[in-house]
Amino acid sequence: MRLYDAHNHLQDERFGGAAAELLAASGRAGVARMVVNGSCEDDWPAVRALALAHREVLPSFGIHPWYVGERTACWLENLRRQLAEGPAAVGEIGLDRWKPGLDYAGQEEVFVAQLRLAAETNLPVSIHCLQAWGRLVELLRAGPRPARGFLLHSYGGSLELVAPLAKLGAYFSFPGYFAHERKARQQETFRHVPPERLLIETDAPDQPLPEALNEHPLIDAKTGQPLNHPANLAAVYRCVAGLVDEPVAVLAERVEENFLRLFGGL
Repeated sequence: MRLYDAHNHLQDERFGGAAAELLAASGRAGVARMVVNGSCEDDWPAVRALALAHREVLPSFGIHPWYVGERTACWLENLRRQLAEGPAAVGEIGLDRWKPGLDYAGQEEVFVAQLRLAAETNLPVSIHCLQAWGRLVELLRAGPRPARGFLLHSYGGSLELVAPLAKLGAYFSFPGYFAHERKARQQETFRHVPPERLLIETDAPDQPLPEALNEHPLIDAKTGQPLNHPANLAAVYRCVAGLVDEPVAVLAERVEENFLRLFGGL
């Protein structure tokens, strides 16, 4: 089986420069391609370097809502330049009203500018959304949106929004963190995601799986906190296969089709 990680952050400093080792382990676990998302101008060069060194890495560049306040005056031109340098997606971008102390001011302006850029270039875009689903739907409807669609990373919205978002072009990505028992609502929502719109992610190094499913334990050397290993993608696939009640091989074939439909050609 060929597995596809729709969203992670392999460039994250918490991995301590061990990307090559993490990719080797992921390859042994069956991971064929992964989308590595930049979050701010400072980490875009690291994402590009990973893509140049490893064919399985598809780079993605964007300003995450947590870093809107750190953007430079020429951030949009810098983003255009990154996207012009080689195959790439747009993201991680989005809206966040959940993070304590985070200023919402400027988030919509930056999100819409990046969504418009993705639409102009017809590049896939990875969207983060927390406690701002109604406004996100409004902005997506106002458009423009990339014709090939967009990814709702770690989709945590309601079941009722799945159909209207899918009509707008959404793909819905399931992270291993949703395998925790307390995530029963999210699990039920994903049982109703259209099969042709389902993708799977690790969000590594974040969103660790339940301990019983964590086949690749990893610890942050500085803090002692657990990190999510990208090779855990195989365990996430098995979890989703159980949710939708089908063999892992059947699920993997369909997820490959979905991934290539959204990210293919890059």
